[in-house]
Amino acid sequence: MKYYIIAGEASGDLHGSNLMKALLQKDPQAEIRFWGGDLMKAQGGTLVKHYRDLAFMGFLEVAMNLRTILNNIKFCKEDIRSHKPDILILIDYPGFNLRIARFAKELGIKVVYYISPQLWAWKEGRVEIIKKYVDEMMVILPFEEDFYKKHGVHSHFVGHPLLDAISSLKDISPEAFKKENGLNEKEIIALLPGSRKQEVEKMLEIMLSVRPHFKNYQFVIAGAPSLPKEFYQKYVDDNVHFVSNRTYDLLRCSKAALVTSGTATLETALLNVPEVVCYRGSKISYAIAKRLVKNIKYISLVNLIMDREVVKELIQADLNTQNLVEELNKMIEGEKRNKVLEDYNLLREKLGGKGASEKAAEVILSV
Repeated sequence: MKYYIIAGEASGDLHGSNLMKALLQKDPQAEIRFWGGDLMKAQGGTLVKHYRDLAFMGFLEVAMNLRTILNNIKFCKEDIRSHKPDILILIDYPGFNLRIARFAKELGIKVVYYISPQLWAWKEGRVEIIKKYVDEMMVILPFEEDFYKKHGVHSHFVGHPLLDAISSLKDISPEAFKKENGLNEKEIIALLPGSRKQEVEKMLEIMLSVRPHFKNYQFVIAGAPSLPKEFYQKYVDDNVHFVSNRTYDLLRCSKAALVTSGTATLETALLNVPEVVCYRGSKISYAIAKRLVKNIKYISLVNLIMDREVVKELIQADLNTQNLVEELNKMIEGEKRNKVLEDYNLLREKLGGKGASEKAAEVILSV
């Protein structure tokens, strides 16, 4: 079969790569064309566009890059028309993907959505688009199945693909990791500032402001594959280091982490690292988001899935040095750290175990 997959962000690249692996095991002659990143490229197939050329953060940035976004949509439609896939697989990235879903459906192409957009948080009206143009919806969070059922849409809960990615990791030695990456012997506090340049610059400044209070630790920045190593050099010194494309290894060797909200908050939890969740957007984007997002108490996937505060979220004005120091101390030692680690075990149970990528591949082949 001919598959066309669209992933527009780093997390989509990870989930897309695991899905491609499962598809190729079940359909070895598969012809796959995709928008994604290096992880998907490593599985084979043809990379059409890299997600680093697609990801725009916040309402203001989207508005400033509207011409580029519209040109990408036009190019994608032309490429699909030319390639004529049997099936289109969309991974999150709703602003782009829902437009393409409509186009593909009108061409008679089967449309599968893997990893639902977060319509339960905002733009709930988009469910009607999914009803019209998506043949199969697969969800990875347990409460999403109920959300779609409420709207009269059948969906498949396949489990969370991060459990697949993490279960396949080989054991790692913290000592060996430190030596390989030129780190000293101090315990590590991991910094995950995001994957977009604008976001990383904003988050690293505040994250690194806690250094004077944690002199017995070394800080290690998880570099995003979409940004060059040179970009991070201005932040590096004797006690601030940087590793590229080793985020999971870094987390597994860390005592605690400061994490920008997003998929990384869940990855950090599933790797059993106590964390503080951080978010600060532009005032305009945040004000718009607050008006649009309804009935959502948390921004981190960990807390959303558990439906209570498991990890501390510091947002906008609350994200300051004093609060970061206080919350990071709780993650390094004490009762709060132990409670977080206990809750992580319950989180894994809620997500239903590994096998999401295989289940998703089975649904796609059935279509």
